[in-house]
Amino acid sequence: MQRKFSQRVNRRQFLLGSALTGGGLIATEIASKSLLAKAVTPGIVTSDKMRPAIPYGVASGDITNTGAVIWSRSDRPARAIVEYSTSEAFRDIQRVVGPAALENSDFTARIYLSDLPPGQQIYYRVIFQDLAYTNTYSAPYLGTFRTAPERSRDIFFAWSGDTAGQGWGINPEWGGMKIYEAMRRLNPDFFIHSGDYIYADNPIKAEVKLDDGSIWKNITTPEKSKVAETLAEFRGNYTYNLLDENVRRFNAQVPQLVQWDDHETRNNWSPGQMLSDDDPNYKIVKSCDLLAARAKRAFLEYTPIRFDANDPERIYRSYQYGPSLEVFMLDERSYRGPNTANRQTVASEETAFLGSMQVRWLKNKLLASKATWKIIASDMPLGLVIRDGKTAYENASNGDGPALGRELEIADLLRFIKQNNIRNLVWLTADVHYSAAHFYDPGKAQFTDFKPFWEFVAGPLHAGNYGPNSLDNTFGPQVKFQTATPGMKSNQPPSAGMQYFGTVKIDSSTQLMTVALHNLEGKIIYSVDLPPET
Repeated sequence: MQRKFSQRVNRRQFLLGSALTGGGLIATEIASKSLLAKAVTPGIVTSDKMRPAIPYGVASGDITNTGAVIWSRSDRPARAIVEYSTSEAFRDIQRVVGPAALENSDFTARIYLSDLPPGQQIYYRVIFQDLAYTNTYSAPYLGTFRTAPERSRDIFFAWSGDTAGQGWGINPEWGGMKIYEAMRRLNPDFFIHSGDYIYADNPIKAEVKLDDGSIWKNITTPEKSKVAETLAEFRGNYTYNLLDENVRRFNAQVPQLVQWDDHETRNNWSPGQMLSDDDPNYKIVKSCDLLAARAKRAFLEYTPIRFDANDPERIYRSYQYGPSLEVFMLDERSYRGPNTANRQTVASEETAFLGSMQVRWLKNKLLASKATWKIIASDMPLGLVIRDGKTAYENASNGDGPALGRELEIADLLRFIKQNNIRNLVWLTADVHYSAAHFYDPGKAQFTDFKPFWEFVAGPLHAGNYGPNSLDNTFGPQVKFQTATPGMKSNQPPSAGMQYFGTVKIDSSTQLMTVALHNLEGKIIYSVDLPPET
């Protein structure tokens, strides 16, 4: 149970007690021990070697106009405490005493902040109280975020996916996962991670020889030396990414909305799938359901996601961000049927992609939404062909022709949107390891009963490049831009520059949406203005 208190700390105490480092904002030795104790804890501060540590920083997520989730991790059993203020000097702070971070959560903790002022920059610091020595506290780790607005204002956010895939890990000599720093410098209101938050099925070696003879040197850990099968190994994939100072600095500044795809568990997995006995990688666990259960536990432990009270493992959800925007986060992994040839003529459990319950939820939420713009955050593209082996398909697409298989569910959703005149929908996704802009045109589609819409693909963040994928003409996608070209070398290292993210701006006065795709350096490589339909 969380408890909230008020405490006053002046600007001099705060400035003495904190400084900016490569991994975020943490307390430093500039402050005297006694002053730091008065500023952030009521107890006795001992030597740094005795304090609880916060090795992986802080993160915020699932922000609303009055609330947010704060995440962090201790290195031992400890109680999480968050102090926050609307002042960077931490005047008139509020204190929330949160849960104990114990072994059963791998010492992670999340604290729910509520009753926050809308549209305000919030400054917070996380402190851990050692549960074995209750007068001992960690140095505080600082972060910030902005709550969603209550009234119309300009909005700017980013999205992408695919982190630490294909063996491309943290290379300190190159600068680590540099794209996170490029995004942080743009200071978006929030960031949508479109899935493949980790690559649990992609081990990372210490060295990879590149085509030019040079060596890509990765930081390595025991948990990333093999595919993840145990809960500890799945957790180790998350702590691996958090070893990167760019990621920690980004997390401390930019709140996240997260979703998962397949690589959080295993490539192209589906519920009920059993791996073959001769699979050389998965020697301990053959059940994808068991792998997925452990994978989802680690995902929920290590991301700043708000738990649903009625279904704590649910990932799909929606967030209103002022009158201009609502974001619908989908889960296209947990409720799907098996990957098949995907040519069924009648919808059934076998053709499920979102699943009937999630489809019903999405229809109801879209119908009730009063936001000008509606973002559907999808962990997979709609109209690109993504194969699973020689005969099966991984997403909804199955090749040219009428709606069949999983496409039946998508066709039903698109028809519902048209019949109810739900306007201004844009789909954002990642997954395919290149960036693209697709316009879905019913005039060029096999299934035509839908309103035209845009889909934008951005990624990878830090992984190998692939593509371009073939188009499926069922819903009439037209390529307006793409970074991949036929015959391009695949799985190049991040140093080749094939890393991308996207941004969205909404002008509060005109409601014009501008969608841009950015390269590794943050430079815009494509942009389009979308006027709202009224």
